[in-house]
Amino acid sequence: MAEHQHGSMNIRTQEKTFEGFVKMAARAVITIIVLVVLLAIFNA
Repeated sequence: MAEHQHGSMNIRTQEKTFEGFVKMAARAVITIIVLVVLLAIFNA
C-alpha cells in the first residue's frame, strides 16, 4: 500500500454533504421558531 500524503484526498463530496446538512439544519431551526411564534400568537 502506498503511504497516505496529508491533504491529498479529494473531499469535495464531503464538503457538499456538510453544506447541505448545514442548510437543512438552518431551515429546520427557522421553521421551528416560526411555528413557536405562531403558536404563541394564536393560542394566547
